Amino acid sequence: MKAITIVAPHRIEIRDIPMPRPAPGEALLQVQYCGICGADVASFTGNQPFTTYPRIPGHEFSARIVSVPENGRGLKPGDLVTCNPYFNCGTCYACRKGRVNACMDNQTMGVQRDGAFCEYIAMPVERIIPGCGLSAKQLALIEPFAISRHAISRAEVLPGDRVLVVGAGPIGLFALLAAKARGAEVTVCDLLPGRLDKAAQFGADHLVLAGREDEAAQYAALTGGSGFDVCVEACGQSVTFLKCIEQACHGASVILIGNGKTETTFLHSILLKKELNLYGSRNAYTKDFEALISLIASGAVPVTDMVSAEYGFRDAASAFDALTHNDGSLEKVLLRFSDPV
Repeated sequence: MKAITIVAPHRIEIRDIPMPRPAPGEALLQVQYCGICGADVASFTGNQPFTTYPRIPGHEFSARIVSVPENGRGLKPGDLVTCNPYFNCGTCYACRKGRVNACMDNQTMGVQRDGAFCEYIAMPVERIIPGCGLSAKQLALIEPFAISRHAISRAEVLPGDRVLVVGAGPIGLFALLAAKARGAEVTVCDLLPGRLDKAAQFGADHLVLAGREDEAAQYAALTGGSGFDVCVEACGQSVTFLKCIEQACHGASVILIGNGKTETTFLHSILLKKELNLYGSRNAYTKDFEALISLIASGAVPVTDMVSAEYGFRDAASAFDALTHNDGSLEKVLLRFSDPV
């Protein structure tokens, strides 16, 4: 079968590799669509510290079951599914406490272990999540949506809460959707007008163009000078982290989703003065995937509107190049591995 392999930074090859042989308790899946995550792009550019080469990327995907052992979950050949791609050890302190998403030896597909950018994969049955009638494209978007849903759940966003999402890339937009699903009033900030247009399309209540002289005044006008109940950092930049702390109201929560790569210096007494709750967020739980599949199946969220471009898997190099030089017009890019049935 064919597999997309990052052999070294900025070098992609389509290689012939053996078909997977499912171990006991594993199913054989034919991959349908894969989303290209920011972590995949970081592996491609050499900026992903957890990646070794060569590496098959990919952890946002949909698949069709080819074969599956007997199971009590109703999974059968032909089903469209997605999967939980975060392999946890099951024995570390975090796993024993039930925090499997924060496993001390976490291995995410496409990063610490080979991923789904290939025609077929084998997956443990317990990691397979039924698609419940969703399309292959919809199912390929569940994982990044789950990342943001999990983050929003960390702060227990309530109806009527004023939420600021800083960064309108895919994860920020999914955070917007997750907060709106909880009844929050959501403001989205970004440097790029085109991304703010996308946020408006997905239901943002207010939009703020970053970098303007009146940016702080706009936040004050939206909150009566009190600040936001929840601030979500979805860029991974020092300046946006500090913006979240600055714009959080007293007693607020700050959620960090963006994976920062530089140190941030600030006077930590502001955390005490405001009594802020600061949450890191990593990966997601299977229950996040399942809840979003139900939400999308209800028709409440047109999630495929997030897709900016679709490439055949043989054109993966072009897709990665487009994302590496993204001017902000691309949100989610999908690779097609199988012709839709």
